Amino acid sequence: MATMKDIADRLGISLGTVSKGLNDGKDISDELRKTILDTAVEMGYTNRKALKINRRKIALFVENMDYEEKDSFGYDIVMGFQKASFSEKWNFSVIALTHQFQTENKYENWMLQEGYSGAFFIGLSLDDPWTEQLKTTSIPTVLLDNSIEKNPSVSYVGTDSDDGIDEAIRYLASLGHEKIAFLNGSAGSVISDNRMAAYLNSMARYKLTVDPNLAVYGYFVADCAPYHVPGFIERGATAILCGNDLIASGVIKSCTEYGLSVPEDISVIGFDDIPLASLITPALTTIRQSRTGLGKCAYFTLYSLINGVPISKSLLRPEFIKRESVAIAKPRVAMRRENDPDSVMFVNPELYSHFSRGLG
Repeated sequence: MATMKDIADRLGISLGTVSKGLNDGKDISDELRKTILDTAVEMGYTNRKALKINRRKIALFVENMDYEEKDSFGYDIVMGFQKASFSEKWNFSVIALTHQFQTENKYENWMLQEGYSGAFFIGLSLDDPWTEQLKTTSIPTVLLDNSIEKNPSVSYVGTDSDDGIDEAIRYLASLGHEKIAFLNGSAGSVISDNRMAAYLNSMARYKLTVDPNLAVYGYFVADCAPYHVPGFIERGATAILCGNDLIASGVIKSCTEYGLSVPEDISVIGFDDIPLASLITPALTTIRQSRTGLGKCAYFTLYSLINGVPISKSLLRPEFIKRESVAIAKPRVAMRRENDPDSVMFVNPELYSHFSRGLG
């Protein structure tokens, strides 16, 4: 466990200045205090005095997502939430959530028994036992990329998929791309459906025809690419938009194995801007979401819920990052006609029907 001296050595400041930053000293700047607090969180420091004074507790549940390694998607989200809560002297716990744990414990009962005032969930699935319980909970709760309708105690935090995907489609259209495929994440996910809706809406906005066999659900992993990329190419796609950067990395590899060069023959765009995005060849054009910002926003939203402000949804603005995986469209003749069973028209017919009225 880090000590105040460790923090002082890291920052090159005195032990007394670190103490003032951790204990609300009045004669240091807010900027320096924030730097000290952020560094303390990163180094794993625990302020024992604060723990004795204040027993307020909040929980961060993580399921189906890596968060312990710096290059993992969840790491910065957890760190952002922890930094924000630490500054406000909340006792903060990261809890690995499993289906079995949810089956054995009722959400409200467990939270009250353990003395938690609220919780932030990363990676909760729609079919998890606690998802149903969240529909009626009175515990202040924030969900990442997931939503519970009509419960003022539960809020959604995420990145605005509409803005990000619209910018990607606009950019591709400006380079002459008309047959733009979308390889999405897992079916049955709120964020996957949001991004599919954003894709369909943006295609309609720029008067681009949607081939439903180019709008498919996969999984949020690179390995889903080989199952769909050949079909995209044979149906004439000149660009592939992906549900995340991992999918995009798999798409680039699959295109290369098919004999195409990215971006000379086909363009690829990801979503997230994880560290991998700038390291692969070619460097990936992507839609960046601030993961640290998501963590901080989740804390601020949870704090508002705890204090009786019923926030429904908080969305961060994405940033479109242009790198080397997109070029001017190179049209190709479509060779495949059969339907893809993972197409949006089969997997989510209601969503496709809603948007298809305005497509083309």
